[in-house]
Amino acid sequence: MSKTPVPFSPENIKTVASLYRRSLRTAADWINRRDFYRAKAAEIRLRFEQNRNVSDPKELKAIIDKTELMLNKFKHPDPIIPPQRPGGIMYDRNAPPRYSSGPVPFSNEL
Repeated sequence: MSKTPVPFSPENIKTVASLYRRSLRTAADWINRRDFYRAKAAEIRLRFEQNRNVSDPKELKAIIDKTELMLNKFKHPDPIIPPQRPGGIMYDRNAPPRYSSGPVPFSNEL
């Protein structure tokens, strides 16, 4: 999938943080009750914490590849997308004006 990561490097930290965020978003897509989601989020955090001090690059690559495979396997077919993000329900939606001739000029005369 990707090249062999260097443990504890800034690039590796970004990769792991990205995988963690993707894991939480995937869990949020599947679980609609907040209390169940919090339990799943704690489980995800525990799994990431268990592999926090892995310093062998080959083992780290295997863990990252396994995590990416799991994320692809459990990807939701209709994920939750915030309204203003690309693909969201309100992205790039501009309502056309209701009038075609322009606004009516204001006047105080009765």
